[in-house]
Order: sequence, then C-alpha cells, then structure tokens
Amino acid sequence: MSEEADAGHDDPEDATDAAGDAAGTDARQESTERDGDDVTETALADEVAKYDDALAAEVAALEREAVESTERVEELESSLRRTKADFQNYKKRAKKRQEQEKARATESLVSRLTEVRDNLVRALDQEEDVDIRPGVESTLETFDRILAEENVEVIDPESGQEVDPERHEVMMRVDSEQPEGTIADVYKQGYEMADKVIEAAQVTVSDGE
Repeated sequence: MSEEADAGHDDPEDATDAAGDAAGTDARQESTERDGDDVTETALADEVAKYDDALAAEVAALEREAVESTERVEELESSLRRTKADFQNYKKRAKKRQEQEKARATESLVSRLTEVRDNLVRALDQEEDVDIRPGVESTLETFDRILAEENVEVIDPESGQEVDPERHEVMMRVDSEQPEGTIADVYKQGYEMADKVIEAAQVTVSDGE
C-alpha cells in the first residue's frame, strides 16, 4: 500500500527540479530577447548615424555649391558691368571719331568750294567790257571736278529719253516733236552720289505732236 501511495504522488524534489528548469528556460528566453533587442537598437543607431553623416555631407556639398554659384554670379555680373562700360566707351569713341571724320570731310569740301568762289570773284573783277564767259566756264569745270572727286554725277537726260521716276521729276507736259511720254527738255539738272539720287532732274514730258 505504501508503494501505491508513493506511485500516486510525485516526488517533491522532481517537481522542484522541473520548476527550476522551466524558470531557467524562461530566463534564457528573456535574455535572448534582450540581446536581440540590443542588437536591433545598435544596428538602427548605426544606420541613423550613417544617414546623418551622409545627410551632413550632402548639405555641406550643397552649401559649397551655393557659395561657388554665388561667387560665379558675382563674377559674371562684374564681367557684364565691365563689358557694358567698355561698350559705352567704344560707342563714345566711335561717335567722336565719326564726328571728327565728318568735320574733316566738310573742311575739305569747303576748302575746295572756296576755290570756286575765288574764281567767280576774279571773273567779276574783270573790266565790264571784258567777256567773263571764259572765266565762268573755267569755274564750272573746277566745280564739276570737285563733284566728280566726291563721286557726284550730274543727271542730265537727253531729249526723247524714257522717263525714270527714280531720277527724273516731271514738271509738266508740253507739245514736242519727241515721242509721247518721253522727255522733251531738261528744266534743271539733277545730281546723284554713289547711286543715290540727291536731287532728281526736273524735266518736261512730250505730249506728242
């Protein structure tokens, strides 16, 4: 009966050992979980640190780029100001040079025209009974020479020539032996310079017989 009683009841020492084993297992699991948590936190901290370092490097690079861009903009603005100043100075010099060349050209033309005037004065200083026509003709030749040197040509169309609206100004229509619509007579000669009409010749146009 005592053996049956012993069989019906567990050994207290065995129960204690089992409880101890269970407690040890739980402790090991908790320790493992804590170790796992520590590893995860460390890895996360490392990742955050790496991200912070990368972000800081990127920010530093952007700041350097911004500084360089600002310096480049300032350099370009300075260069633009210098270029504008140089261009303004060039325009002033070019304008002054143009005015000087124009003045010299005018002086040269006036100097040659005074020669024509002097010839006319000498012609008028002749005795009243002296024919001044040769002197006037000589003066006209001098004047024509000056015009030719300035590339000025006289527009002097022939009678019977077709009217050129660009070079001829029709004053009136007249009865003439010339074909209808052609130039009858030249009322006043014109002038052109370098293919540009300065003053159109004034002409009359024939109405036909």
